[in-house]
Amino acid sequence: MDLHVYTDGGCSGNPGPGGWAYVILGPEDKIREKWGAEAETTNNRMELYAALEALEALVKLKIKAEAVTVYTDSQYVQKGMSQWIHSWKLNGWRTSDKKPVKNQELWQRLDELSLKFPLKWKWVRGHAGNEYNERCDQMTQEAIASIK
Repeated sequence: MDLHVYTDGGCSGNPGPGGWAYVILGPEDKIREKWGAEAETTNNRMELYAALEALEALVKLKIKAEAVTVYTDSQYVQKGMSQWIHSWKLNGWRTSDKKPVKNQELWQRLDELSLKFPLKWKWVRGHAGNEYNERCDQMTQEAIASIK
């Protein structure tokens, strides 16, 4: 079974109240969608949380998948998981300019979860009419509004 996971996160102010959301799609229909919020956070943390929460849901649901594609409108998440994380790990969680990786604890959790699935990370343009990216954005905005 192939799964498609859409994620989004955002903030009202950066830092500020934030929200995250995901939609998990199976071969024929939506399996689950969920959102959450934090009172004081950053946009990048919420983008990471969306992906983390989606992968944790797959683990809890005990879903076996032949392939999982995670769609994000965050190049930070997509490039972080597809490119940068390999160097960060080799360099003791330091960036190319020797500074500690921001949100390291979230990247490490995401890295651990990514080992449980055959994952691909795909970037999608935000606010460009993609049905599930738009749904995640709507839920993210609802999450932020729930704590303002």
